[in-house]
Amino acid sequence: METLAYPGVQETIYREVLPNGLEVVILPKAGFSKTYATFSTRYGSVDNRFSVGGEEPVSVPDGIAHFLEHKMFEEPTGDVFATFASQGASANAYTSFDRTVYLFSATEQIEANLETLVNFVQNPYFTDENVEKEKGIIEQEINMYRDNADWRVYFGLIDALYNNHPIHIDIAGTAESIGKIDKETLYRCYETFYHPSNMFLFIVGGVDPGKVMELVRNNQARKSFEPQGAINRFFDPEPSSVKNARKTAVLPVSMPKCMIGFKEDPKPLDPAGLLRKELTTKLMLDALLSSSSPIYNTLYDDKLISDSFGHEYNSSEDYAFSVIGGETPDPDELLARLKAAIEAARASGLQESAFERTRRKKIGGYLRMLNSPEAIAGEFTRYRFRGADLFKLVPIYESITLEEVNERLREHFNWDRMAVSIVAKAPL
Repeated sequence: METLAYPGVQETIYREVLPNGLEVVILPKAGFSKTYATFSTRYGSVDNRFSVGGEEPVSVPDGIAHFLEHKMFEEPTGDVFATFASQGASANAYTSFDRTVYLFSATEQIEANLETLVNFVQNPYFTDENVEKEKGIIEQEINMYRDNADWRVYFGLIDALYNNHPIHIDIAGTAESIGKIDKETLYRCYETFYHPSNMFLFIVGGVDPGKVMELVRNNQARKSFEPQGAINRFFDPEPSSVKNARKTAVLPVSMPKCMIGFKEDPKPLDPAGLLRKELTTKLMLDALLSSSSPIYNTLYDDKLISDSFGHEYNSSEDYAFSVIGGETPDPDELLARLKAAIEAARASGLQESAFERTRRKKIGGYLRMLNSPEAIAGEFTRYRFRGADLFKLVPIYESITLEEVNERLREHFNWDRMAVSIVAKAPL
């Protein structure tokens, strides 16, 4: 078992890669009563075309990663949620663009709950009957989200930005795509992406790392997994242009919602380069548009935005885009005002004082996050799957310069690669 100390944030993790390829990381937190564990696979909604080793690529229906997440909780003896509840734990799972995560939090029976987590994820139970039953449940979920204005404006924007990359497809898929899912396809995807060598187990809380690691070692030693080759993912070429400059839906909302996105070409960067680009871009967006910025306060005072207004940046080796927006009474006026303000900022550059204030804010927020087991588990896994280390962010933040941030400000906002998604208010 490897010990890795991070004096800068006063954390120490214990790490081991087991013979079957499973990576296990334990972060003990003295004095914490709650333990939080995540069992994650590098498998998300975008992974719809893949191969293993030298095999021919396989294409599978959209939404299958999310479908698998739903089905994993069903066992021949019943629903595994009941088992967690009987052991005093709260369990859940989620699927994102690039990973699926199963988790529990508990203050008691940690070893029993950890065994339950690992065992149910490594024990799939799919039948023709339960797969058909699940299709109806997920179709209801898809229809429910179609009535959710926040969901529609967000995924409407991604769909407007991207032509071919599967990131533009709803994580749950469509009623048509899930109708094509069968038991055999589920097992094919499970056996590919749920192999221990493609998974990561993270435990944080008031635990003894030696005892927990021994438990996981013994658990995995009782199971047999054939060695697996590398997983290859395939994506159709994505043009630089956006698919739709503007996309509008109409729903019964009290106020319109507007999101603006800027699409970037992914650059061939190593994990360190991708991480630096991500942190630099987030610093830039926060200095430019956070609630302490002149742009935000002017728009807020003029009642063009509410406190729902925000921004985010998503990036990987294969895609990169920003999202800006929220509720607004006048989407076109908001867009015009934002464009003018951003152009002015691009011409003048961000001020040193705003940059330094934002950097301190980011570092402070990061250090506060380290008091949350849930946040640590989610972020540590996200960075690990991208070849980065959550506990090494502060030196990167400290090394980013104002010049780098202003360079990102100038290059990111390309108005020819902007898309707008609006959820308009339905007429009375």
